[in-house]
Amino acid sequence: MTACAIEDETAEAAGSGETVEPESDEPDGAEEAPDPAGGAAEPPEPLGPVPGETVLPALTLTADGAYAARLTAARDAATGTETARYAERWTLDGPEPYAVPLPLDQPEEAGSQVLPLADGRVLIRRRVADHHTFSLLYPTGPGTGELPLGAVECAELTLLPPSPDGVSAYALSTGAYSTGLWRVAGGAFGPEHLADLPGRCSGGVWLDRAGRLLALDREPAGGGPVKAVAVDLGRDAEMTPLLQIAPDSNDRLLLADPDSGLLLIRSDAPGHDRLGWGVLGSCLPVRFPECLRLPDVAVTPFAVQPGQMLMPESCAVALRIDGAAGSWAGIWRPSGRRLHQLAAPEGWLAGSGSWSRDGVLGLPYANGDTACAVALLTAPSDLEPSAEAAPAGCTESGMQPSAAVSPPPVCRPVPLGQAPLMGRTASD
Repeated sequence: MTACAIEDETAEAAGSGETVEPESDEPDGAEEAPDPAGGAAEPPEPLGPVPGETVLPALTLTADGAYAARLTAARDAATGTETARYAERWTLDGPEPYAVPLPLDQPEEAGSQVLPLADGRVLIRRRVADHHTFSLLYPTGPGTGELPLGAVECAELTLLPPSPDGVSAYALSTGAYSTGLWRVAGGAFGPEHLADLPGRCSGGVWLDRAGRLLALDREPAGGGPVKAVAVDLGRDAEMTPLLQIAPDSNDRLLLADPDSGLLLIRSDAPGHDRLGWGVLGSCLPVRFPECLRLPDVAVTPFAVQPGQMLMPESCAVALRIDGAAGSWAGIWRPSGRRLHQLAAPEGWLAGSGSWSRDGVLGLPYANGDTACAVALLTAPSDLEPSAEAAPAGCTESGMQPSAAVSPPPVCRPVPLGQAPLMGRTASD
């Protein structure tokens, strides 16, 4: 993938550090287009009764979508107020999803974090004075078992998304000039300090199925633009550049699909923050679809359809859309160039969900009628492409230029040649 262009006509500006607003890549008559008057996007009708104002806890899924975990709270039957927080594990890969509460004698603090593992246990991080402690929770008949793992002494520490290997868990401790990378589960002796990464790192996206290649968003210690970098855990946390769209742009990686190489990016290279997409290892430009730019709402990708080997343009991407009216779901494919806005089930744990290989999106939810359920949505088909012949020099794919054909630009490549990312399955 190259970072030479923000759409075809912006390549020259990107190479010089300047940015030019990209033209839309939407075909005429696109569905679910933003309100031409500039108003907020209207949410679809909900699948059930309109939910109340209750803020539901976040749900974290394993990389394969088999398990999930959240920190929830019991409620007083008479008043409806929260009484005690506890961890809860969801099993999602069986005939019917079900939830298992994991309460202990002492309720959990609101700032605790939980992370599901592939064996069904739940990792919990707790703040105790100036320490962060880690334990594994698991059901033991009528009670909850707890296996302490140890503690890390630092001011701030955040768990990274679940590792694709299903066994390990990692965390970042951010300091003034560097960021500590820790393996807090899956090691031999409790929490292990793996490396101090220069700068302030955040985010966290896995680039392979083995749990070796991790992408982080890095801000230099002395200040400067945020750039995504790749960290190779198999080479002592060796760090290499991953995204460099323009010299002064903030380029963050939001999602990556290891099968197809599809990358979902947020960058201000076009002049303000925009959602874009590219392909790992491709020489084609980063694209910023106009259909993902909705007025007065926030659009955030949270899941990519797996199993589309060598077909990144056909991957369905699930997006969370947040507006004044609430949260709902969106589905988009690079090849279709259309954002389909869909109603979410009542009680959707917004921003959580996973795809099957055949394009079915599962949205987990909990409401007054059910404590654990998954709504299955089939990705809508995009309209057939226009029968009009493509311009000379362009292929019939979702990656063809959306503007007039122009001479090939001088590219500033993403420096992936020095990073162990080719093939996305490092073996050394």
